[in-house]
Amino acid sequence: MQKKEQITGSLLFVAVLAAGALLFKSIILFRLLVGIGFGYSLMRAYSGFAGSVNRAYRTGSTKLLRALMLMMFVTCLLMTALLVGGDPATYKLSVHPINLGLLLGGTMFGFGMALSSCCASGVLQDLSLGFPRAFVTLVFFCIGVFLGFPAQHAASWVKNSWINSSTAQQFSGGVFLPDLFKWDGMHGYLGALFLTALFCGTVVSLSFYYERRRKLRKTYTACDTETMQEQTDAFDSKNYRLFSKETYNHIFVKPWTLAQGSIAVSIFFIILMGVTKKGWGVSTTYGIWFGKLLMLFGVPVKSIASFTIAKPETYLQPVFENPESVQNIGIIFGTILYLLAAGIFVKNFKNGMHMTFREMLVFALGGFSMGLGTRFANGCNVGAFYTPIASFSLSGWIFLVFLIVGGIMGNAFGKKAFAAKKIGGLLG
Repeated sequence: MQKKEQITGSLLFVAVLAAGALLFKSIILFRLLVGIGFGYSLMRAYSGFAGSVNRAYRTGSTKLLRALMLMMFVTCLLMTALLVGGDPATYKLSVHPINLGLLLGGTMFGFGMALSSCCASGVLQDLSLGFPRAFVTLVFFCIGVFLGFPAQHAASWVKNSWINSSTAQQFSGGVFLPDLFKWDGMHGYLGALFLTALFCGTVVSLSFYYERRRKLRKTYTACDTETMQEQTDAFDSKNYRLFSKETYNHIFVKPWTLAQGSIAVSIFFIILMGVTKKGWGVSTTYGIWFGKLLMLFGVPVKSIASFTIAKPETYLQPVFENPESVQNIGIIFGTILYLLAAGIFVKNFKNGMHMTFREMLVFALGGFSMGLGTRFANGCNVGAFYTPIASFSLSGWIFLVFLIVGGIMGNAFGKKAFAAKKIGGLLG
């Protein structure tokens, strides 16, 4: 069975590349490949944004949260190389407003993230790991995004920022960190990078303190995937043969560490930013997908566009001509490709096929809360947390604080909703 999966994975990869090269324009093919890179990297490192809070609450482990801080700093360091000496307006940076929408949206997203054990990108990964949970979550995520579009596009408490720095006004408002350090000799980026390092270091320090406290109280339990990553045998070069099981396992099967996964995601992010001049986004397309679904049931596109305060072309554009949609599909393929290459796709898919009616209701609530929260906060864990921090936006750090608050609330609620049953998955 394992060898069949590995062969299937190789054939699937070739088929996706061939179909993409034949059917897609160059930029769409690029987005597909970047999406595959994101999905593959996150899956091979058994990593995801949702797990940063969920694992800490459920097991006491903060290793993933610390790995994400490494990813934030490395990405900001690479972004500095792109931005310094140039006009930031050249890029569509995610400098977001700081307002009630950010606070409420971050809390709602963290709450839903805990209930569904995934986030906007994680739900695409989980379609291969826990299909019923991921499918229900995704459907209601799409509904939440769609219903939140009017507020995102028109509500003052979502659009207007309480504070604005000079350069941030070129974007959506808020605080662009380099504006605080214009005197540093590097157009503010040196100071912004040091401040980012301070923020990352503070989170890392607090995470160690929290983890130590859980261990002293004997409420710390090891995270299964992290234990597996740590116990993976190192490859001995004396056993190297190009066509051997050992070499194959080292190249394609051996799980990456959390740090390796973080570095890989950082690299794909910078490649995406360098080519497209904009960062990573996931959740907006979910609302567009739901609008397209309504069109299939006969709802006029003008009515949909009027309700969401958007142009009709937003919903008329074919899915495979929308760069973000294709990139999201790439995340699904990237996840599947690693699972097939490792020979564990069928096993994990079967293990994730169980869901009770109560669980379905909780996952639906989780998806809807995340979807609506993304519109209030102008993004998800990717669009309101990672990409803004990479864009030197203060809003990303504020989102993180309220994401954690919402995650604690959601985990506490989910613990009661699921009673004593273990919740979560490989990534959450």
